[in-house]
Amino acid sequence: MSANLSPIDTAKSIAARYAVQFVEDGMRVGLGTGSTSAWMVKYLGERVKEEGLKVVGVPTSRRTAELAQRAGLALTTLDDAKWLDLTIDGTDEYDAELTLIKGGGGALLQEKIVASASDRMIVIADQSKSVAQLGAFPLPIEVVPFGLQTTRATVEAMLDGMDVLGWEAALRMVDDAPFVTDEGNHIIDLHLKRIGDPRHLALALNHIPGVVENGLFIDICDMVISGHGDGRIEVTDLTDGTLNEVLVDLGEDANIFADI
Repeated sequence: MSANLSPIDTAKSIAARYAVQFVEDGMRVGLGTGSTSAWMVKYLGERVKEEGLKVVGVPTSRRTAELAQRAGLALTTLDDAKWLDLTIDGTDEYDAELTLIKGGGGALLQEKIVASASDRMIVIADQSKSVAQLGAFPLPIEVVPFGLQTTRATVEAMLDGMDVLGWEAALRMVDDAPFVTDEGNHIIDLHLKRIGDPRHLALALNHIPGVVENGLFIDICDMVISGHGDGRIEVTDLTDGTLNEVLVDLGEDANIFADI
């Protein structure tokens, strides 16, 4: 392990470094949001500089756009790109079917739009994100500000009939104010403890007026690259039904968050 990184950051960094190997010259690439995706942006920028790789990125948040610009990546909008070859993003949880919970970073709406407009989605994560059943991590939903409390109450009432263990719906706050997404909406985090039927829950949530989108990514992810602190990587590929393990040279990566 690099002396500069904790085991968790080592796991994230090696997963990201492995993932950017799947980016090919001429690709249009969706760039995820979050701490693991920040490593991906760093390594993709290095490939562009060192190999002359020609790629164009579509960021899933203003934060990612700023990181990508600093890394020297060419950017465009999804409307201009129209369709993407690949999206690489992180996750908060994933199960054996590669169903995800995303949105811990508050960018779930743009992340889902971008991933759904891609031929392929690769998720990068550390090993702690793998779960037998989703729900330990709170499920974020993006909601419009108008009628916020009514929407929240409607969501809680709906949850009472779902296959979950908890029903708490907490408005995400930053200091003393509600968190605001890039689209001007708010986030409600659902503390469910266990999600027995993700597909049913996702459909029910999106039928509630005021709910823009939920953080369950179903039938979107094709591959998960999961890093371990000792340099091992597990690659789960739904396309060919394989689970492979590789050992990565850890190198001497600097902590990209040291000055934040």
